Amino acid sequence: MPDRTSPLSGILLALLAFAAFSTHDIAVKMLGGGYAVFQILFFSVLLTFPLVVMMLLRDNQQGTLIPVHPWWTALRTVSAVITGFSAFYAFSVLPLAQVYAIIFASPLIITLLSIPILGERVGLHRGGAVIVGLAGVIIVLRPADLDLGLGHMAALTAAFFGALAAVIMRKIGRDERTAVMMLYPMMANFVIMGALMPFVYRPMPLPDLGLWVMMAVLAFAASVALIHAYRRAEAVLVAPMQYSQILWAALYGWWFFDETIDLVTGLGAAVIIASGLYIVLREGRGRSNNSPVLRTRSRAETGTAPRISPMLSDEDRTVPQDRS
Repeated sequence: MPDRTSPLSGILLALLAFAAFSTHDIAVKMLGGGYAVFQILFFSVLLTFPLVVMMLLRDNQQGTLIPVHPWWTALRTVSAVITGFSAFYAFSVLPLAQVYAIIFASPLIITLLSIPILGERVGLHRGGAVIVGLAGVIIVLRPADLDLGLGHMAALTAAFFGALAAVIMRKIGRDERTAVMMLYPMMANFVIMGALMPFVYRPMPLPDLGLWVMMAVLAFAASVALIHAYRRAEAVLVAPMQYSQILWAALYGWWFFDETIDLVTGLGAAVIIASGLYIVLREGRGRSNNSPVLRTRSRAETGTAPRISPMLSDEDRTVPQDRS
C-alpha cells in the first residue's frame, strides 16, 4: 500500500523532481543554441535508454512487446515524438517562462480531450476553467503585440500532443505492459531522429556531451522522485507542484540567459495556473470518475525520459473520491 502518512515528504520530493526537470530544460536550451533538435533528441534517448532498461528489469508483468491496443499505442507514440520535438525546439528559441506558461495549458487540453476519448463529462465549472485558462494562453501569446513565430507554434503543439498522449495513457494504460508504454516512444525517437541525424550532425566537444549526460541523469532521477512523491502524498497535493517550474524559469532565465518575465506573460501564466489548479482541486474532490488531469502523473510525454504512470501500482493510481 502507498505510504500516505507523510504527505510533506511527498510534496518536497515533487518539488525536487520538478526542479530537476527545470534544470534538464536549461541544458536543452543551452544545447539548442548550437545543435539541431534532431541531434539533441537522439542523444537524449541514447543516454537515457540504459537507465530505463534498468528500471524495466523490475517489471515482472507477463507478456510480449506486442501492444494490446496497437492503434492507440501507435497514436500515443506519434504524439510523444511530436511533443518531444516541439518542446525541445520551443525551449531552444523562446524564453523559458513563455514555454512553461504555454505548456501549462496541457491540463486544460486533457480536460477537453477526455470527453471524446474517455467518455468524460465536463460540467460548467471545469468547462469554465478551461475557457479561462485558454484565455490565459492568448494573454501570453499577445497576438496583437507579439511577433508570433515557429517557437510559439511549437510550444502550443507540445501542449496539445502531450495532452493527447496523456489521455491515451489513461485509456489503455491498465491493459498495456509497462515495457510497451515506455519503450515504444523512446524507440520511435531513436529511429526517427537517428535517420535524420546524418543531415544535421555536429561533432560534440566534451563539455557539451556532459550536458547530455546531465540531462539523462536528471530526467531519470526526477522520474524516480515523482514515483516516490505519489506514493507518499495524494495526487491532489503532488500535481500542483509542477507549477513551481515557473519560478525556476524566472531564476534560470535571468541567471543564464538574461531573460525577464514581463507583466503580460506573468499575468497570462497566473491565469493558466489558476485554472489548472481549479481543475485539479475539483477532480480531487471527487467530481470526476476518470480524473484525467490528476491521473496524469508525469510531465508531457516526450519519449526521452521514463514515464512514471506505468510504474505506479493500482493503489498509487487511486484518486480518493469524496462525493459528499
